[in-house]
Amino acid sequence: MKVLNAWATLSLLFSLIAVTLSAEDQNTEIVFDAQQIDPELLTQQHSLENYLSELKRKQFGYDYDKVVQDSAKLRDSWIQPIRLQYSYSRQNMFNELNAPSTDSQSAAIIIDQPIFQSGGIIFGVKFAQASRAYSNYSIEQQQRIMIKQAVQLLMQIKQAEMGIEKQNLQIANSEINLEQKREQYLNGQLDSGFLNNAIIERNIVVQTMYDLETAKQRLVSQFEKISDLNYQTAKIPFLAMLDEQKFLEHNIDVKLIESQIERDRYNKNVTLTKYLPSIALQGSYNWQKNESFFFINGVAVKSNPPDTSYYKYGLRASMPLDINSYNDYESTRITYLKSLVVIDDKKRELKSLYEQVMQNLENFAKKISLAEENRQLYKTLLDETRDLYTAGYKTVYDVSTLENSEKIQVINKRIFEIDKQLELLNLYEKIAGEV
Repeated sequence: MKVLNAWATLSLLFSLIAVTLSAEDQNTEIVFDAQQIDPELLTQQHSLENYLSELKRKQFGYDYDKVVQDSAKLRDSWIQPIRLQYSYSRQNMFNELNAPSTDSQSAAIIIDQPIFQSGGIIFGVKFAQASRAYSNYSIEQQQRIMIKQAVQLLMQIKQAEMGIEKQNLQIANSEINLEQKREQYLNGQLDSGFLNNAIIERNIVVQTMYDLETAKQRLVSQFEKISDLNYQTAKIPFLAMLDEQKFLEHNIDVKLIESQIERDRYNKNVTLTKYLPSIALQGSYNWQKNESFFFINGVAVKSNPPDTSYYKYGLRASMPLDINSYNDYESTRITYLKSLVVIDDKKRELKSLYEQVMQNLENFAKKISLAEENRQLYKTLLDETRDLYTAGYKTVYDVSTLENSEKIQVINKRIFEIDKQLELLNLYEKIAGEV
């Protein structure tokens, strides 16, 4: 009972220390910049997450939960465990004298808790917080990559469907051309070489159709691995234009390196404090019971002395003198200095990416404009050809060919519009959401 009472007292003291520092930890917890993201942009992030399958989202959810537990363990790693000890032994030292065996029992509750480490405790807590932020951003970066993959596959599937639709029109035109060449050949207006070329052209566009259908099925298979959505009914998201400032301000790569800088900075400080003076609180409560015997007229008589218990407490001050302390600290300091350089290099890389995407968007806008010009040209020719067909100067083949050509230009515009979204997806992939 005395041992239990002592254990309860020490546990209470230990808990008060832990609660106090945990409260300080709560007050100094890092506030993620993601909470300040533009609401419109944040809504876009959540909508993009819906393109991942539920199983994928659960996996990432467990990853975030694991980070919480690992961070809490790292944060409280400075708190040393309370050690409970119990031992029991029996001995028979004078067996040849027919002396009885004796039992010995002992128990102890021991604490050896650092209470001052020249700032190492606070830096350790800060390091745990920074490590949590870094781990969360690392998981989010992986999640953003997979979200991009799902959305990109869906966009490419829609483009493949448009490509098949476009190819059907080209097949229709090739069949019209083949029919025209066949009639001209039968009428003696062309030799067999032109007819043969028309047949070859038709076979090429039909084979291309088969290739497009095969490519589409590959995309569908990859999409269904990571998404629960039905590709036939799923809508592709509309990605609005991002300005460069917003792209850099909310960039997941920048956030990740910033959290790495914080982590390396606190790790540098923790490493330094390992070689500075520290003070630990020591205490124990001990209990023991030892049986003994003595001889009376040559006969061993067993005694049963009362239990003994005692406590002790004090402080222990220490400071290691390690020949590698300088090299150890310099290594962590260099890692910190390198991270300061890495973030500037990453920002330059991201600016280059943004400029490249803007240039690509401009080129796709030109392609869309060109497709519209072609569509208008075909529309004008189609209207004139219809009038000539009504007057008997053109055939129905001419009208159908121009109708299909106009539709092809409309499809080209739609394909180029998705190409623009695919380019913007390269930017949205790197936009940080909530951590």
